[in-house]
Amino acid sequence: MMIARRLGPALLWTAVLCGVTLVLHRSRDDIDQAHVVLTYLLIVLGGSVGGGRWLGFTLAVAAFLLIDFYFQLPYDQLTVGKLLDWVVLLSFLVTAVVVAHLLSKARAEATEARRRADEVAELSEERERLVAAAEHAKAVREADRMKDVFLESLSHDLRTPLTTIKALAQDSALRGDENATIVVAQADRLGRLVGNLLDLSRLKGGAFPVTAEENTAEDLIGVVGRESAAPPTGRLVTRVDTGRPALVGRFDFVQSVRILNNLVDNALRCSAPPSVVELGVEREGPSLVFTVGDRGPGIPEGDRERIFEPFFRAANARPDVDRAGLGLSIARRLADLQGGSLSYEPRAGGGSTFILRLPAVDVLADS
Repeated sequence: MMIARRLGPALLWTAVLCGVTLVLHRSRDDIDQAHVVLTYLLIVLGGSVGGGRWLGFTLAVAAFLLIDFYFQLPYDQLTVGKLLDWVVLLSFLVTAVVVAHLLSKARAEATEARRRADEVAELSEERERLVAAAEHAKAVREADRMKDVFLESLSHDLRTPLTTIKALAQDSALRGDENATIVVAQADRLGRLVGNLLDLSRLKGGAFPVTAEENTAEDLIGVVGRESAAPPTGRLVTRVDTGRPALVGRFDFVQSVRILNNLVDNALRCSAPPSVVELGVEREGPSLVFTVGDRGPGIPEGDRERIFEPFFRAANARPDVDRAGLGLSIARRLADLQGGSLSYEPRAGGGSTFILRLPAVDVLADS
């Protein structure tokens, strides 16, 4: 493509040079030599504009030779008989070469100017795009902040009436009102939802208390096992290697219990009897790795990160009015605050595995 682009102007102006030479040759006895020089100079100018510096130089040399051969006495010979003829020829050659160079330079500068103008235009468009993106991000952050403020305010405002409703319902339940028992259960459900909303707001605002201390993984597994083993959810199997030294980590015991209880509760709800949920722990490098595995339906690939977003529910999740999609989001944030992580992996053979990593320590510090 590049060769064809350069060859086209060269062939065109070579043809023009030959044609003009033929016309001038037929009437060389009737025209002045200055006319010939000016005509060839125009050809050099055109070639320089159309094909660049080297085509202009080539045409200048060719025109120099043609003037000497056809239009300088003696005709049809490459000889010059007079000093003035040499002056004419050399002046033409120098002028043609200089003009070709200047035109080529001007052309290059014009091309560079166009390139810079295009770059400026692109930078201007990019700047406008970045400004728009920044404004959009600012609006999103402000909307997110207002949402957090609203949730925190709503959580605080709902706690007092819920406490009152529950207290009145408990009194009625003690007097034998069966409907009051349902009210108590629903008040507890709403209380958990309000508590989760408040905790989520505090976690996002960085005002949630997390105290990392040295604790054993066996104690953590034991508490979660006792809290989850009562009927009708007695399908939890814990797996701890008691033949090895105790596994010690630095984490917030209460919040870690909350994380694992949430994972176990979700796994039990997703696993139909008689399948069991497995809770285990092992040491991997600088981390204690807690796993909660079930034989439920699993999570679609497109939802495996979205399940940790607030209020998200997987497409294959069972209808469950008791769940608002906050538990996994809170659990991941609690893990992050302790220097750990919470992730999901599909379980071999079907089901889900949630993996909680918490910082491990080699020796339990003296109390």
